[in-house]
Amino acid sequence: MVEKARRAKVEESRPDADPAWEILARDDADDPPRYVGTVRAADAETAHEEATRLFCWYAHEVWVCPTGEIRKFSADAAADAAEESDLAVPESGTEGRTHEL
Repeated sequence: MVEKARRAKVEESRPDADPAWEILARDDADDPPRYVGTVRAADAETAHEEATRLFCWYAHEVWVCPTGEIRKFSADAAADAAEESDLAVPESGTEGRTHEL
């Protein structure tokens, strides 16, 4: 049985001149989005232009997401959590992560 990962929020601040944007793209409308990289730009439109030049020449769709709006949850931070209430997902339930067939 695989052990269930326990994660906690990681507090990070990034004092950058231009904000970072995470880029996801898909080449075909039926494909799932995939992470392709990060760009730095003042706004979403400029981030889209940079992403198109760097990663997404032929992509059907491109998503730009401000890095500052993404929340990181880490199993390492969960190991350091002082209390159960600090965890993003409390240890509960009986759902197995692997199933034998």
